[in-house]
Amino acid sequence: MRKKKTEVYALRRHISLSADKARRVIDQIRGRSYEETLMILELMPYRACSPISKLVYSAAANANSNMGSNKANLVISNAEVNEGTTRKKFKPRARGHCYPIKRRTCHITIGVKDISLDDEYEQIYSLKKPRWKNKYTTMIYHDIDSIGRVWDKK
Repeated sequence: MRKKKTEVYALRRHISLSADKARRVIDQIRGRSYEETLMILELMPYRACSPISKLVYSAAANANSNMGSNKANLVISNAEVNEGTTRKKFKPRARGHCYPIKRRTCHITIGVKDISLDDEYEQIYSLKKPRWKNKYTTMIYHDIDSIGRVWDKK
């Protein structure tokens, strides 16, 4: 008996971007839903967001065409960045010297999983909770003194 396939991948190779800079963005979207991932990538100010968002769109289109899954049920289950080839050039400098220039590339793989097809989703994967929510935060009013009077700077 074959197991039903619930995960689809999209791969992009030789992106002219450092692997460390791409990992900074990939770490933020791993484990999140498809719609939340697109919102995060739209609002992040990094250059790596554009090729990663195209890759997320491609993975969702692959899931839609291969499995017929709805985009609302997709979760980024696997996201990895590997180093690619490095192009080496030389920049001519004064007095016949030269400095090496390394143009680094990377390979990015995005895997999306359809949670409606997976029975064990609740046990294995859970959506990331926002880090900024803390149940112990309290509001501090700076314009009220310890007795409760309103403090005016005038």
